[in-house]
Amino acid sequence: MATQERIGTKRLVVGAHYGTLDFIVQRCTAVIMAVYTVVLFLGFVFSSGMNFETWQNLFTFHLGALPVGQLLATLAFLSLAWHAWIGVRDIWMDYVKPAGWRMLLLVLTLLWTVGSVIFFAKILWSL
Repeated sequence: MATQERIGTKRLVVGAHYGTLDFIVQRCTAVIMAVYTVVLFLGFVFSSGMNFETWQNLFTFHLGALPVGQLLATLAFLSLAWHAWIGVRDIWMDYVKPAGWRMLLLVLTLLWTVGSVIFFAKILWSL
């Protein structure tokens, strides 16, 4: 069995693939957001005229009893929130070295992300 090698003064590097899940999530959420952007663009292009009712129908159309517009918008926004959380979290972890500042920024980012999702849900699902 290979001996474990210390890197630096405190860290012991063992294993690999720590960022694989985050990498996959970033790519999947990016695809979801890209597809939703194309759907919105096509809805905008093929609408007769852009007024409030047309804009509202882009987000509230139904197929039968299923609120497809709201579900797609919710999926896209949750993807955006998760994508943003991973990206901003990695920025704080890479570039903010003092642990206290990093923790404060992570907590503020998490609060902002959760607050944005709640605000989005309140607006979209109360139409």
